[in-house]
Amino acid sequence: MDTGQPAGSSDAGTPKKFNNRSAYKGLFNYAKPHRWTFLGVFGCIIVAIAADLLQPYLVKIAIDDHLTKGDKNASTLFLIVGIYLLLSVAGFIFTYLQNNLLQYAGQSIVGSIRKNLFRHITKQSMSYFDRVPGGSLITHVSSDTETINQFFSQVLLSVFRDGLTLVFIIVLMFQLDVRMTLYCLILLPIIALNAIAFRSYMRKTYQMTRTNLSRLVAFVAENLAGMHIIQVFHQEKEQQRQFSERNQTYFRSNLREIRTNVLFNRSFDMLGNLSVAFVTWLGGNAVLGHSVPFGVLFAFITYIRQFFQPINTITQQWNTLLSASVSMNRIWSIFDTVPEIQDKPGAAVELSGVKGQIDFNGVKFAYTDGQPVIHHLDLHVRPGEMIGIVGTTGAGKSSLISLLCRFYDVKEGSVAIDGIDVRDMPQEKLHRLIGLVQQEPYLYSGSIVDNVRLFDDTVSREEVIEACRLVGADALIAGMKEGYDTLLSERGSGLSAGERQLISFARIIVFKPKVLILDEATANLDSHSEQLIQRALAVVSEGRTTLVIAHRLSTIMGADRILVMRQGEIVEEGTHRELLQRGGYYEELYRHSQGRSEATGSPLSGNAAIEAG
Repeated sequence: MDTGQPAGSSDAGTPKKFNNRSAYKGLFNYAKPHRWTFLGVFGCIIVAIAADLLQPYLVKIAIDDHLTKGDKNASTLFLIVGIYLLLSVAGFIFTYLQNNLLQYAGQSIVGSIRKNLFRHITKQSMSYFDRVPGGSLITHVSSDTETINQFFSQVLLSVFRDGLTLVFIIVLMFQLDVRMTLYCLILLPIIALNAIAFRSYMRKTYQMTRTNLSRLVAFVAENLAGMHIIQVFHQEKEQQRQFSERNQTYFRSNLREIRTNVLFNRSFDMLGNLSVAFVTWLGGNAVLGHSVPFGVLFAFITYIRQFFQPINTITQQWNTLLSASVSMNRIWSIFDTVPEIQDKPGAAVELSGVKGQIDFNGVKFAYTDGQPVIHHLDLHVRPGEMIGIVGTTGAGKSSLISLLCRFYDVKEGSVAIDGIDVRDMPQEKLHRLIGLVQQEPYLYSGSIVDNVRLFDDTVSREEVIEACRLVGADALIAGMKEGYDTLLSERGSGLSAGERQLISFARIIVFKPKVLILDEATANLDSHSEQLIQRALAVVSEGRTTLVIAHRLSTIMGADRILVMRQGEIVEEGTHRELLQRGGYYEELYRHSQGRSEATGSPLSGNAAIEAG
């Protein structure tokens, strides 16, 4: 497709200035409708924590109040054992409930984010997709949203459960022995300093890993889309080499992330083991000195081990929190990206009255500032007229079409349909006015019926069948085993280029646009398929303003007018016969298309013929 656009250009659709607070605020708005579910999770967590932490206290009571005092009343011990079992069962049930409720809320929130993210991406302007790799967007929709789900299922659960566990343990430890509890709390500043020291470094590490993964996915997506080119030009080894480089970079950043994570978490394990040893020594001396009962020491050691378990769990979620923060930033930076092309407030147009007159008034356009693709172009097309557009690659043909469809906006001048500037029309209605058939028509995974009506149930099956009959696709479809219910694979890989084009022409019949655009629709067809498309074109163009971009001049010989474009300007205009008689640039292109050089009349080399055609 001829766009004349340099790769990687971007001049609009830039994200707004962004920070973590905006991301968390946006996430809170998604979580707000589930506040009662989160309240239920919180209640389950409290019951489950209480059930778990009361068990060591029961053992302490059994030891100090009964066993060490020689109490031989078995019924009291059986009662304590029964309560212990009930607490274990209650802990299991409420832990099960909290996890299920949290997963329900998290998956619902992430599902809403993913749906809105996809909708927002589809509303972006073409310049956005020129700038952002498709693989990166796939990562945002799939991997980044799943990371946010981990924020709810792991990080948020850990904050609620482990945070409350710490509070309850500290209360129970103070209840058992104030002095030993104060000694243990000396470790809290050390833990805080350790976390602060690692925080900045870990954030950079996780962000680097996510970036390298995004680049790897983008490279794979690009290669899968262009696999036929890779194989035809024997680029497998080169692409494997580039993939290995990106994969190795991701591998190294992953190892760096793991090393950082292990060092961070094991430091807490060491602190926990030292604290248990310290409490055992300190409490053991107290027990031997008869200042602390043995049951208190047993419960205290149990609690101090449980004290470091939630701390360790919270720190283990640190990498997930950082990764979720990075993912939230990336997703909300997309949400904050404003499309370059937007509808004007109150824009309206009456579809039924549109006749199809097209006017390009003093149009100037450039993808990149200072590099104009179209220079002050004036073009006026009458309703129902068929216009052929020819020119070499980079002449601005497809850019002209992109402006009419308002994929981009003009820098100067205006593009109008029936005298109405396309910028004053709602994009949804504008795109209903225009039917576009490209060189590579896109077919979706689904039945032929759904591909013709583009999953619009308001279009009946009978309308689809009639449209296919009019363009000559009925014979092709009748030969398929399932007929119109035949399921097509992605991009219609089981069909020839001509067959895919016939289905795209049937779409035009079904949706009845006022303006029809063919963007090099016959470039990849053999002579037989081209004849089929020519007949279909005669059907679909009837009563419609039609613009045909063609490399094959045979496609537009019967056009009412032919425009010859060169370096963003119309250099010649007229019918096929008039342009040949003029003996200008079109006549040169025509001779090239016939395989004869200008000077000798001898056949052109293969490369020259392809470039000219």
